[in-house]
Amino acid sequence: MTFDQLLKLILPIYLAIYFCFAFLLKTWLVSKRIGKNPLVLPKDDTAYGLVGRYFKYTLIAILLYVVLYAVFPESCFADYSFKTMDVRSVQYAGLVLMAISFLWTIKAQNDMRNSWRIGIDTGVKTELIATGLFSISRNPIFLGMVVSLIGLFLATPNAFTLLFLMLGYVLIQVQIRLEEEHLSKMNGEVYKLYCKNVRRLV
Repeated sequence: MTFDQLLKLILPIYLAIYFCFAFLLKTWLVSKRIGKNPLVLPKDDTAYGLVGRYFKYTLIAILLYVVLYAVFPESCFADYSFKTMDVRSVQYAGLVLMAISFLWTIKAQNDMRNSWRIGIDTGVKTELIATGLFSISRNPIFLGMVVSLIGLFLATPNAFTLLFLMLGYVLIQVQIRLEEEHLSKMNGEVYKLYCKNVRRLV
């Protein structure tokens, strides 16, 4: 099996594992512990709802890309590839970053314990987590997601994955600021002190 064939196999497997462990399994575990669904993304026209909706569209687009990349020949993406980056060392670096991102995200989710949510839970005052990975990054889960997108771009450096990286980064930055506003209201001076001592991402 060539490296290109292996890459076509690795990417959908990685995405499936990431989604199952970081979203489905974590959602089920936390919902069992707290007695409610931790998925709290609104479906309205507010900024919260808009960002959540575009997050879902971006994830669907990435899934579609990975499937098409696995099915079609490499030549189909040749016109959109960044030739100078399309080398084995860069692709290996991308796969390593994706693996690190997965482990980092799972660790950050475990550190967050029952406070983990997908979206902003305005109905419940969750515990402010400042230990584990949250002692070195205020948003380690989002950091892991950004690193994963960087890894995908390096593994298959082309216009599509660059677009995913740029769009994902912008959406994450917006979501972070929405969450920071909520946490500041919920935790007051304690959160402001935390922000002074710990960087937003890294």
